[in-house]
Amino acid sequence: MWPARLSAKQQQGQLGEQEALAYLQQRGLTLLEANFNCKAGEIDLVMRERDTVVFVEVRKRNGKRKGAAADSITPAKQRRIICAAQLYLSRFPRMPACRIDVVTIDGGALEWLPNAIEV
Repeated sequence: MWPARLSAKQQQGQLGEQEALAYLQQRGLTLLEANFNCKAGEIDLVMRERDTVVFVEVRKRNGKRKGAAADSITPAKQRRIICAAQLYLSRFPRMPACRIDVVTIDGGALEWLPNAIEV
């Protein structure tokens, strides 16, 4: 069976995740896992900054016609990210320090928002 083609939206999302990954790696974060999926939801990037596990939600918009990228992170989306992060952390025998960051890309402007979603 042939793999399904990605939609334009999925391609845009992948490009945004690649941009965010490169940006964060340049700032010293290390990738632990990309696209962590579980029944609670998905986390785009799971990274490490020193002793802290950093969960990263990436949002990309080509323009502000549909609003800013950050506006697309609804309370329901935040709950799914938090639940997925909790499931990811359950694999550790001892709870590490962690936070949830957001990277927005509006047009070509990338913004990193550390600790944007409080657990």
